[in-house]
Amino acid sequence: MKVRCTREPLLAALQSASAVVPARSPKPVLTNVKLEAAQGTAVLSATDLEVGIRTEIEGVETSAPGAVLLPSGRLSAIVRESSPGTVFDIHSDGTATVVKAPRSEFRLPAEDPLEFPSVATFPAEPCFEISTPLMRELVRRTVFATDNESSRFALGGVLLELTSTAVTAVGTDGRRLAKMEGPAASVNGTPADAQPIVPARAMQLVERCLGNADTPIHLAVRPSEILVKTGPTTISARLVEGRFPRWRDVFPERPDAVRVSLVAGPLLAAVRQAAIVTSEQSKGVDFAFQRGALVLSGRSAESGESRIELPIDLHGADVKIKMDPRFMSDFLRVLDGGANVSVELTDAQSACVCRTEDGYGYVIMPLAAD
Repeated sequence: MKVRCTREPLLAALQSASAVVPARSPKPVLTNVKLEAAQGTAVLSATDLEVGIRTEIEGVETSAPGAVLLPSGRLSAIVRESSPGTVFDIHSDGTATVVKAPRSEFRLPAEDPLEFPSVATFPAEPCFEISTPLMRELVRRTVFATDNESSRFALGGVLLELTSTAVTAVGTDGRRLAKMEGPAASVNGTPADAQPIVPARAMQLVERCLGNADTPIHLAVRPSEILVKTGPTTISARLVEGRFPRWRDVFPERPDAVRVSLVAGPLLAAVRQAAIVTSEQSKGVDFAFQRGALVLSGRSAESGESRIELPIDLHGADVKIKMDPRFMSDFLRVLDGGANVSVELTDAQSACVCRTEDGYGYVIMPLAAD
């Protein structure tokens, strides 16, 4: 194999692939990336057997087609430490791989590329299509609410409910739940409705690889894996097993709920201020919704007390509820500072439900009052 490529597209492909390459593995071959070259094209792939990635490298000149395994960490360092615009010649004779630049040359050990597990390509079959901006929001607004440390494996992933017209993403750790929805379309026919649970880190990798806003995202769901194509990159992931909670039950119709409209930025600032004096033992903040003001107060024996007021227009009875300020901050941080947030409450023992105008819903379970 012999190819020539410039630094920037090679570095971009390596940075995406490095998110998948395991630091340690019982299979040492997985610490490599695989470079496959055909006439005019080159594909870099990596996998840890749970998540895989394939990305095409732009502007590659192929003198001799073939495949080679390269140590991910060393190759990344070689390319990263080179000067912008550097042109690399990479060739392998089966016993070693040479990475050569105008003023440097590295000879790396070569392993058998046939030992590297195959990484799935995107299939030519009916699939779902989602816009890139929506996909970015689906990830940002749900992944933070998942729980990778839970013994309930389903909580370590994001549920995607896919139809030919809509997509809904849901993440929960059992104490809070985030839900984002938006439009979807079908491509190459009409795919069957699907409800895969996608590992949180695979969703984060998808967000990391998102490209031009005008390029749509394509998703294909198989019985045990999902494939996501974004521009020149295809990500495959083994689905999370287990039963996802009945999340729709968390969004009940509550006609008697007290509803307050707030702006995300000022509310986030108030929550962060109130949380300054909290501790791991006393981490709750009291949210007192009163006529004319929302009063947030925190306290801990070692740090003192806080009291923050935020003007509000309250219609209904006063409500006081204790919540983990981190849960509220996580929700507000993924919103634009000027976004309007509708907060629904009934009493101190019932969930706080927050909604925005663009299909985002968030539920926080209350803490026990002192």
